[in-house]
Amino acid sequence: MFTTTGSRGLYKAPLSKGLLLVLNGLTVMLTLLPQYQELFVYNLQAVTLHHQVWRLLCGRLVCLDVKDSFCSSLLIYNFRIFERRFGSRKFASFLLGTWCLSALMDFLLAQAFQNLFDYEVEELPSGLLAPVFSLFVPFYLSIPRMPVTQVLGHIHITNKSLVYVVGLQLLTSSPFMWLLALSGLISGGLYHSDFLRLQKILFVPSWVSRAGRFILEPLFSSSQPTNETPLGMGATLDIQRQQRMDILDQQYVVKQSDRSGLLQWTRLFPSLRHRGQNRPPMQPHPQAHTHQSTQQPLLDNSPVAEEQVARLVEMGFSRTDALEALRASNNDINMATNFLLQH
Repeated sequence: MFTTTGSRGLYKAPLSKGLLLVLNGLTVMLTLLPQYQELFVYNLQAVTLHHQVWRLLCGRLVCLDVKDSFCSSLLIYNFRIFERRFGSRKFASFLLGTWCLSALMDFLLAQAFQNLFDYEVEELPSGLLAPVFSLFVPFYLSIPRMPVTQVLGHIHITNKSLVYVVGLQLLTSSPFMWLLALSGLISGGLYHSDFLRLQKILFVPSWVSRAGRFILEPLFSSSQPTNETPLGMGATLDIQRQQRMDILDQQYVVKQSDRSGLLQWTRLFPSLRHRGQNRPPMQPHPQAHTHQSTQQPLLDNSPVAEEQVARLVEMGFSRTDALEALRASNNDINMATNFLLQH
């Protein structure tokens, strides 16, 4: 489960959605038509010796390995928070800048590897891999680290752990994937730090952004999500919040194994929260004259720290959702973050 990208799927992330649909569609097409895969092989020798520059474009966009395509798609879906935060144009400029920088970095690293170990790198894994690895730079620097739970009492699990696990899986999928990963991380660091004013040199022009907004955005934009359970159907807002928190508990807390088992998993994976630990006692509420529930709203009037609201807004959530989540979680920033990520 990814816990840093916010809820609402691909809403306000048309570029990420377009990359997922188009690139994965091409991967499936090439899997069904293997006779055309040779055109998309990332062959360094063909570029340098035979001047097939077009291989830089074809070989560095479409994955030929389904596993690489799956892992990179998971990472692109996770990193869509940057498109929401900075906008599609800046997100596209980052991908364009790191794509160009990593293309040069691939050849430099391959040449350095040949000089050090006397081994010539002929081919590299195909796909939009180096720019995906470059996104780990702003992910590491700008996404806050929220503790989730502990395994065996010593191994800390955070909201960023699974993202690194998927990146490690992608890193170990091919022998020379480490070269693309190193190239992407170097390129991402250079572009993110605006080294030599790279952000002023490698960017998406405004006219291209306007053209994409009118032509491509209607094709890949996602509609704004709505609440699953409307109000006025016998369920008040406080009941909906409680139901959502119950679902969140069911997803996070590992169930206890069968009584005949040797391991008690609840001891290895402690509960993520203790319901009602910090909640003030409920006050009696007069019975309503309708058939609706008379349960008191959950802390609707409790104060919420603006600093916590600001941190959630920086992660891509709306202010309204952040306030609701903090009130529903009794002002617990970690639980509020996990609550928003799941709904």
